[in-house]
Amino acid sequence: MNHKIGAHVSISGGYLKALERIIKIGGNCLQIFSTSPRGWNTPAVNEQSGKQFKIEAKKLNIDPIFFHASYLINLADEGKGGHLSKQVLIAELKAASFMGVKGSIVHLGSFKNDKSENKYKTLIRHIKEVLKDAPDDTLFMMENAGNNKIGQTLDEIAQIIKDVNNGRMRICLDTCHLFSAGYDLRTKELLEKFMNVFDAKIGLDKIEVWHLNDSRDPFSSFRDRHENIGGGSIGLDEFKLIMNHPKFKALPFIIETPGFDGNGPDKKNIDILKGLL
Repeated sequence: MNHKIGAHVSISGGYLKALERIIKIGGNCLQIFSTSPRGWNTPAVNEQSGKQFKIEAKKLNIDPIFFHASYLINLADEGKGGHLSKQVLIAELKAASFMGVKGSIVHLGSFKNDKSENKYKTLIRHIKEVLKDAPDDTLFMMENAGNNKIGQTLDEIAQIIKDVNNGRMRICLDTCHLFSAGYDLRTKELLEKFMNVFDAKIGLDKIEVWHLNDSRDPFSSFRDRHENIGGGSIGLDEFKLIMNHPKFKALPFIIETPGFDGNGPDKKNIDILKGLL
């Protein structure tokens, strides 16, 4: 299988267990949390333990590997939350460098219905500081939002990319979030149209990874609840078009689906995607 298809899996029992889990469900790339996503924790990784993970991942041919940043991150916060967000991300990217992990996929946070110029400047400053203090071999990947969070529209994403102005800032596109935010990619024509707009505003080369998730909610609902592949409002056509598109097929595709038994991303979801190739 030349395609990179993987999933977000648990790190319960340690990072090496995550490698076992992804192999078990038939994936060859991976997304994990670096630590519990519900607190301001930093990963307990040093050069030695990081190296062990790197060797094991290489042996099992799992590549690329991504961290998904904590849900608490809000880089537009001008107070303590913004400062902690920055510190946690820098620590996570240091761990990524030790472990051979590409970098962090980040929800930037929220302006809390008050998009002031100051908050926007704070956001840009925080991202720049993270990139400056994190190792050069790591990427900062902003994920598009499907609800009223930062990064909902291509215009906003384009502006942020332009203002940060750093080659290590990339994008993770989530199909469920795009669908929720009113971007329909379910036909060849719609996908091409989207790609042309994206390329003009941002550049397709900025897309580092796709999250492939179906949606529990209707189109343009501004709710981003994930569903199993083919089990939601998006349907299979969009996934098939994205995965087989010459511009995307070399990219990694990661699922964050609820799983057919409700226990998270599973072999059945991955097999459905493989069947679309």
